[in-house]
Amino acid sequence: MQSHIFNYALILTFILQLVSSLHMEIPSLPNPDPVCIRDFVQENQMVTVNINTDGSKGDGQRLDIKITDSLGNNYATRKDIVGNVKLAFTSHNNAAIDVCFINYLEAKWKHHGARSNSIRSVELEIESGAAARDWNALQASEKLKPNELELKKIESLTAEIVEELQYLKSREERMRDTNESTNSRVKWFSIIIILSLIGFGAWQIQYLRHYFKVKHII
Repeated sequence: MQSHIFNYALILTFILQLVSSLHMEIPSLPNPDPVCIRDFVQENQMVTVNINTDGSKGDGQRLDIKITDSLGNNYATRKDIVGNVKLAFTSHNNAAIDVCFINYLEAKWKHHGARSNSIRSVELEIESGAAARDWNALQASEKLKPNELELKKIESLTAEIVEELQYLKSREERMRDTNESTNSRVKWFSIIIILSLIGFGAWQIQYLRHYFKVKHII
């Protein structure tokens, strides 16, 4: 039984350690458009953005990064990044975050055709929640054994899953209430329309009968 539990723990830990990694080639232009990657995070969730770029400062390119969310919160802004860069923040809301890169062709290279097609290679990793924690530091500070550390990771991952399910449940409840309210309004609107049509039809019949009587048609 214990061996099965340990195997499940290893599987969950492996899943926990999976990180979405992305490689991009970002061209440098005088007026570049941002190249953005979007990911969804929960409220009060720790997020780390790991960036690794080639090139060097003064090579005619200036790579800037800006991290915002769909609600307008600004988490980080860095200019002229090169090499390894790590950004960490805590999300304010349940929202999508946008990691945007802008690669400028610096003014002194604008008239050099050989440099106009320069690009920056970017390796991007976005970690959130349990995956973003510094487990090595936790292990050192609390003097945890390897098995205890794995159980800590599983506990943290389980808590995140429970929070995600609770969030989905609350969203489903809000959507259900909205649907019920909309259905109720549509029902009463339909009833009012039907009663109005019946009333208008009855008035039209009475008007026509009166008109025909006055004209001695009937």
